[in-house]
Amino acid sequence: MSKSKGSKRIATYSLIFMAAGFLATTPFQDSVWISLIHGGFEAGLVGGLADWFAVTALFRHPLGIPIPHTALLPNNRQRLTEGLVSVVRNEWLSKESIQNKLKDIPFIDRLVGIINKEIHKESFKTRLIHIVTNAIKNIEIEKITPFIKKQLIFTLSRVDVVPTLQTVRDQFILDKMDQKALDYALAKTEVWLKSKQTEMKLGKISMNAINTMEVSGLRKFAFKSIKTLLTAENLGQMIQGLLLRVLRNLQIEGNPNRLAILAFIHRELEDIENQTNLISTVEKWRDELFEGWVSDDMITDKLGQLKEKLVTIVEHPGFMESKAIPMLEKGLNHLSEKSSEVNNWIQQQIILLVEENHSKIGDLVRENLNKLDNDTLIDLVENNIGKDLQWIRVNGAFCGFVIGILLTGMKLVIG
Repeated sequence: MSKSKGSKRIATYSLIFMAAGFLATTPFQDSVWISLIHGGFEAGLVGGLADWFAVTALFRHPLGIPIPHTALLPNNRQRLTEGLVSVVRNEWLSKESIQNKLKDIPFIDRLVGIINKEIHKESFKTRLIHIVTNAIKNIEIEKITPFIKKQLIFTLSRVDVVPTLQTVRDQFILDKMDQKALDYALAKTEVWLKSKQTEMKLGKISMNAINTMEVSGLRKFAFKSIKTLLTAENLGQMIQGLLLRVLRNLQIEGNPNRLAILAFIHRELEDIENQTNLISTVEKWRDELFEGWVSDDMITDKLGQLKEKLVTIVEHPGFMESKAIPMLEKGLNHLSEKSSEVNNWIQQQIILLVEENHSKIGDLVRENLNKLDNDTLIDLVENNIGKDLQWIRVNGAFCGFVIGILLTGMKLVIG
């Protein structure tokens, strides 16, 4: 039995008691004492009935009779609802009261305190490992592969080649790679020149060039005389020897021609950011390389390997003590140092959320009240405040009884 129903039963018993007392004392009013008690029962009955009528009129028509200004709750439901919405929204849960309350809540201190208490418990570590490993295992690699690929290509394709070329250039010069590259090219060229096949090619090319030359006058006579002395073989040997001497001179440190070549290389390297053709070519290579290199299968495979490795690392016995806990403690210490700033940020976010959605508090109250039919609403109110209302009836009967005795006594004294 609910407290409201218990109180209602007591109120009913008090009213019955007053009615029974009134009826029982009515025939015996010759005695002063009986008259006093009869007056008390009479007033108590009137007071109890009046308060019963008043309490009942709040919720329904007394005895089902549609007396004006009764059944106040169902008849004024809309006004009651709006009044309750206004009280909740503008007084109990006003924006100002919520904001003032938020300022007194140390969110970060409480959070850090809770985590610090739990962080070294084995149960916490076990749960944390379980949560992290499950989170990693539940990652659907195939679904995130297209996104990863898109972002990877987007990032790599926007790498500025100029700073990269400048870095390569600076390191190239620092390591004297220009000289090494020149020496390498000269050495390979020397090997090529020394071969018999090269000698023959040089001779044939030179003889063909001489045979196709056209000269006139005395030069023609002299040229014919020289040409009879030359053969492809000895001409090839002559050109081969000349080129080998040039190459060997270029390999000597401090040689003017060598220095001139290196100076030219340096000038070209120093001006690399203005070499538009070179930059365009490198950018084209970059784009073609990334498009061909970054494939779905490769990304999926690499992500799968990374996923397995992460699970292995997390499940390793020493991971929590050596890695996770120290990292978590460091993060908590950093968070504590910034607690004031973080608290202010959290408060501001909640305040913004409250300001944007404060009207919904009233809407929620109204919506929940509108879901209730009249009978349910009346029952809800009676169960929550009905106890106090029923005691009004008890108090009315008791106070009426006392006042009735006093009034009857005064009447007897005056009369």
